[in-house]
Amino acid sequence: MVQVFVTGGTFDKEYNYITGELYFKDTHLPEMFQLGRCTSAVDIKTLMMVDSLEMTDTDRDIIVHNCRRTPCQRILITHGTDRMVQTARHLAEAKIEGKTIVLTGAMIPYAFGTSSDGFFNLGSALAFAQVLVPGVYIVMNGRYFYWSNVQKNPKTGNFEELE
Repeated sequence: MVQVFVTGGTFDKEYNYITGELYFKDTHLPEMFQLGRCTSAVDIKTLMMVDSLEMTDTDRDIIVHNCRRTPCQRILITHGTDRMVQTARHLAEAKIEGKTIVLTGAMIPYAFGTSSDGFFNLGSALAFAQVLVPGVYIVMNGRYFYWSNVQKNPKTGNFEELE
């Protein structure tokens, strides 16, 4: 079983066609797993719906608490990409033993349809969460990165290893 924690981020944003603003309503993950024909056992729990630019250390403590509390050893966290590395660091510093924790996100909301990278990142993250050894990782763009050796390239929006 993979425990999936939803924290918000672009992944779950909706688009208001009248105001042009992005906002949160509900998570798209159950629909995404269904449409992706996922046969892996997953338990989805929404912890919060927050843009990562607005995420606080208190929010990160809630994520840590839930990662410790779940009996699952494999954890996937959907998260906004702008502060994903900070949350990964927070999780690693909490020293949660014996669990594989994978954070993933999207640059384009799932609600935007086929232009979203969310499906690809979610599938990659689910696969990596099931095979990586315990630790904290970020999975984006079809790759996995150790929490301590990754950055989001501000020019391309892609995640890459530190030089």
